[in-house]
Amino acid sequence: LDLSNCSLHSVPPGLSEATAAIALDLTENPLTTLPNRSFLGFIHLQSLAVPLTLECPGGSDAWQNVTVDRSSQLCQGQRNRCNSSVELAWPCPENSVCAPDGPGLVQCLCDNPFHGYKCLREGTFPMLLFGGILGTATVSLSLLLWGTQRRKAKTP
Repeated sequence: LDLSNCSLHSVPPGLSEATAAIALDLTENPLTTLPNRSFLGFIHLQSLAVPLTLECPGGSDAWQNVTVDRSSQLCQGQRNRCNSSVELAWPCPENSVCAPDGPGLVQCLCDNPFHGYKCLREGTFPMLLFGGILGTATVSLSLLLWGTQRRKAKTP
């Protein structure tokens, strides 16, 4: 994806839809910062060229090779922080596994069959129970409102 010399002052909002990109060029743009979450989901990104004034997203530890030339930085070979010897700043909870989520970013995914907050619930989500309670509450409230409010409706 070549976005070089596009007069970008910030990362375009539509960039978040290009998570399948393998190479990205942002050189020759008047970018001042790259927000931390700009490359969330870019797990396939292997080559990123940024203006010299900016650092590679995730820092130099997130890349295998950072090359600086006279006008740009080339960040190559995104590292998987889950496999590194450096301990994560936030460990994944029990019943979950670490997964990469972009340069310098990780996410914790629940192991099967766990789900919910901190992967503490086991089994599947109780869809039938949830739908039954929600449906019953909706029908009951609708009937109550219909019964109490229909006397206010004027008949022709």
